[in-house]
Amino acid sequence: MSSSPLIERFERLTRERAEHLAIVDDRERVSFRLLGQRVGHVAAELRARGLSGKRVALLVTQGSRWVESFLGIIAADAIAVPLSHLHPEAEQSWFVRTSHASALVVSGETRERVAGYAGGLPVLLVEELRDSQLGPGAIDTRAGDVAVILYTSGTTGKPKGALISQGNLEATARLLGSAWKWSPDDVLLHCLPLHHLHGLGIALLTALLAGSTTRMLEKFDGPRLWDEMAHATVLMGVPTMHKKLLDGFDAADASTQARWAGHAARLRLVTSGSAALPTTVGERLRALTGQYPLERFGMTEIGVGASNPIEGPRVPGSCGPALPGMQLRIVKEDGRDAGPTESGEIWIRGPGVFLGYDENPEATREAFSEGWFKSGDTAMFLDGGHVKIMGRTSVDILKSGGYKLSALEIEEVVREHDAIADVAVVGLPDETWGEVAVAAVIAKPGRRAELEGDALREWAKARIASYKVPKRVVLLDDFPRNPVGKVVKPELAKLLAARG
Repeated sequence: MSSSPLIERFERLTRERAEHLAIVDDRERVSFRLLGQRVGHVAAELRARGLSGKRVALLVTQGSRWVESFLGIIAADAIAVPLSHLHPEAEQSWFVRTSHASALVVSGETRERVAGYAGGLPVLLVEELRDSQLGPGAIDTRAGDVAVILYTSGTTGKPKGALISQGNLEATARLLGSAWKWSPDDVLLHCLPLHHLHGLGIALLTALLAGSTTRMLEKFDGPRLWDEMAHATVLMGVPTMHKKLLDGFDAADASTQARWAGHAARLRLVTSGSAALPTTVGERLRALTGQYPLERFGMTEIGVGASNPIEGPRVPGSCGPALPGMQLRIVKEDGRDAGPTESGEIWIRGPGVFLGYDENPEATREAFSEGWFKSGDTAMFLDGGHVKIMGRTSVDILKSGGYKLSALEIEEVVREHDAIADVAVVGLPDETWGEVAVAAVIAKPGRRAELEGDALREWAKARIASYKVPKRVVLLDDFPRNPVGKVVKPELAKLLAARG
């Protein structure tokens, strides 16, 4: 039997770093040895239930139990489908159905949440799986085996399931581990969501496979993060998180600010990704930590494609040159590579690039050109090969708070409201969120009152994740349209921005 590099590296750590802390959460401190034992038990139980090769959804509280569930699914050569507490029941149910999950793994606190949509699927409690009496058994996985399906918003309404292999995850962790000089002495302060590649692959697995300790919080909590920095060396976040940390710092009293500033100065590395970092936020963090946050360019489909250096100049507003081990081009609409002052679409290839979209061969074909993944991001090269992101190629993809949102997906949900005649969603710049989704709506005759105030937003919260719910709803009589009736979204965005 053989195993993928991901599993091989993890198993080696359970021997070579046996007593070193792997995960610290609010319940327990787990060594690499204990983590390995629990992962083996979870994998054995899943294999015994005939789930090897099947899709297994997981809704588990962030912490050691989540890591044990995820790695146990992979070690069983099953495919993980992470769900999130941020998603309402309707979305969780959709992900379970669409992925064709054969079982759900839950923790004690989340078991009741899946009751409404589990149907006849087995619901397995991780606390019982990890205490199994079954032997660990042989592991037979390959680098090309699908490890996880992560759902990412695209330009065609509903999210697409990105098939990410065990080899993809290991390559991203390996390349970042080298480029960012990870060591077992590092402690990652982690509160990013784990249904998102940033939190799962770029943060958690990079730290774990470097033999480092990960201090896991269940959710973002500004004051707790400031306090926990005293024991950390690495903090990874999105611009919204960094802005909220600074807002909390500014609201604190002088003695608390002095203590927190001392904690921040201990950090070896602060990163920012998933959206452009405002330079005002970056410079504030530089003043507190002694370093400008390391910006990088990553996506669900590629891992990380470009990164500012751990040593050497970091260019504010740039995501750095191509990550060593990955190849990056900027391609104009006519297929030519962009010149020094020209912009175009980022194309990427390398070991972090995913396998394709689940059950969507057409979208997969459209996403690639001769082995290059077409990112949908518009960028240009700066001096030294640094890449500056200009924005999304598609007006219907927004980046808000580190999440990639599909305007079409949000519109599809909002149209289900019986009082809606039409809706168009656009992104508007926002200092805290990067972009915010704003919904322009046209009410059916006599139904306008049903959509005023926060009524539509409250209705939407029961149907899509809170981070997808439009931050503003603006009632209009009609939209700017072209001669064939299509909404001209750039003009609509100008109109909504002018209205404040």
